[in-house]
Amino acid sequence: MPIRVQLDRILLERRMSLTELSDRVGVTIANLSILKTGKARAVRFSTLDALCRELHCQPGDLMTFEDGPPDIGHDED
Repeated sequence: MPIRVQLDRILLERRMSLTELSDRVGVTIANLSILKTGKARAVRFSTLDALCRELHCQPGDLMTFEDGPPDIGHDED
């Protein structure tokens, strides 16, 4: 999928660990890890809202679109 999650970059900029973010937003480390590694197929708006609130960012800061074919192994909608 040409949508890329930039959570690593933002966490580095905020000097925050995935564990700390998990505690602050109430999302499991496992789910944040799936999001961070780009393996998530969907993101709930409530999760996106919590991440943006805690990281003081916009949704577009967390995700980018890279033009190109979808990743192999992902269904096209």
